[in-house]
Amino acid sequence: MKYKNFLSWQHFASFFSLFFLIAGVFSPLQSFAKEENFQELLNQLSTKDFSAKFNIVEEIVLKNDPKTQFILNSLLEGKIYSIKSTKKVVFAIKEKNKYTTTGLVSNKPLGIFTKSEVSKIRINNKIRKKIKTSLALLDLTHPDESTRLAAVKSTYKSISKEVFNTMQLLLKTEESEDVKNSMIVVISIYNLNSDNPSERLKAIESLEGNLEPIVKVQLKKLIDKDLDEGVKLKAQKALKTIDSKIEIFKTLETLFFGLSFGSVLILAAIGLAITFGVMGVINMAHGELIMLGAYTTYVIQLLMPNHIDISIFAAIPAAFIVSGLVGIAIERGIIRHLYGRPLETLLATFGVSLVLQQIVRTIFSPLNRSVATPEWMSGAWEINGILSLTWNRLYILVFCLIVFAGLIIVLKKTSLGLQVRAVSQDRSMARAMGVRSNWIDAMTFGLGSGVAGIAGVALSQLTNVGPNLGQAYIIDSFMVVVFGGVGNLWGTLISGFSLGVINKFMEPWVGAVLAKVLILIFIILFIQKRPRGLFPQKGRSAEAN
Repeated sequence: MKYKNFLSWQHFASFFSLFFLIAGVFSPLQSFAKEENFQELLNQLSTKDFSAKFNIVEEIVLKNDPKTQFILNSLLEGKIYSIKSTKKVVFAIKEKNKYTTTGLVSNKPLGIFTKSEVSKIRINNKIRKKIKTSLALLDLTHPDESTRLAAVKSTYKSISKEVFNTMQLLLKTEESEDVKNSMIVVISIYNLNSDNPSERLKAIESLEGNLEPIVKVQLKKLIDKDLDEGVKLKAQKALKTIDSKIEIFKTLETLFFGLSFGSVLILAAIGLAITFGVMGVINMAHGELIMLGAYTTYVIQLLMPNHIDISIFAAIPAAFIVSGLVGIAIERGIIRHLYGRPLETLLATFGVSLVLQQIVRTIFSPLNRSVATPEWMSGAWEINGILSLTWNRLYILVFCLIVFAGLIIVLKKTSLGLQVRAVSQDRSMARAMGVRSNWIDAMTFGLGSGVAGIAGVALSQLTNVGPNLGQAYIIDSFMVVVFGGVGNLWGTLISGFSLGVINKFMEPWVGAVLAKVLILIFIILFIQKRPRGLFPQKGRSAEAN
């Protein structure tokens, strides 16, 4: 009995060993057969019959092979060819008159062929549309939310019955609200063409207030062709709601661009406000100090080519130091000998500006240089289909407020700030109290020049860096300082933002150049009534002026 049991277990083990052995042998064979069948299907794409090609593409999609997306994308890009001698369809890259081929299924190199040995697989618009729709549907189940969202939005312009049914099924399981809302847009747009008026009314109600551009287009089409008056009225109402929302968000976008432009003006002018307010010096080389800050950013990036994302953090203190030291040198070497002679100071600093421009041209050439934008500053924050805020301008706006807050702290909470305020309000009394006004003048000029260098760092992220960069902002800087009140930082802040916003709101109506001219005229007329600006500086020195 024991012997029989032993035999039965021995037979059992042998059976399973044989089973797994056979499975191990036949598994690669099955995989090979599957690949061969898929390759045979692909080979049929060499036909010249576009209707047959369309059906083959449908079969390829139904296969749901891991290589399906690559094959479909390659078809769209025109990189699928047929080898004439074997009729095998392959992936090919053209290099001069040679075609380097790779197997679509095997992914193995197949050799290099001449133009006469291969034939390109051509597709028409119908097949192209089918491929795009299929690719979008394949991405609808992708784990990445942004990929799914992009896939849904790619179907907006061509919503088939297949897409509609897929969206209805996936809507039940989708977790992302953004993707869900986009799916609802697809379903609603499809229902706008329903034969049932009540379905069309429901679709319009669902789309009311939606800011996707395709929604507005589809509602306009519905108003033009729909015969039902109730549907037309509902669509017109929905369109008015969308238009009013668009106007609101466009206004907000213009306001943002105005504030971002104003922040640039503030950064460029705030250093001038310090030097002009304390010393009464009209520094025509201020623009070149901004330019030096921009070039410092460029040089720092050259020194840190593999760390662009953090190079800007090194550029900020470097630009402050470079422009600050140049500013101190200008004050010590030229301006201190010309106090009380404003015209001569103006001409001298103008000459300095020309010298600095020529030095930069000699070192870096007259050509503009491009400063790379860090990845974290690239792109835009898309709030909706109408309103998007570019990250670089948003960061510069925040940066402007940080610099402003830092200057306020320096001037209000430090001994240097106390002495600067004392000199600006009453220079003779400050001297009598033991304040070294000459040293304060140098430090103040260095501080204002350093801030100008920081402004150059910000400008390098918005425009190309060139020798004439500062010239574009010197006049604007003076306008901001004069309008806000000479020497008043809060006045400079409010003035900069105000002029920036006014400029951006005027540009669509009169153009960029005329807008600046009109603002200049406004400031000239304003100064006639208030010579000391919006927020005049207080103190005996200010009153004497």
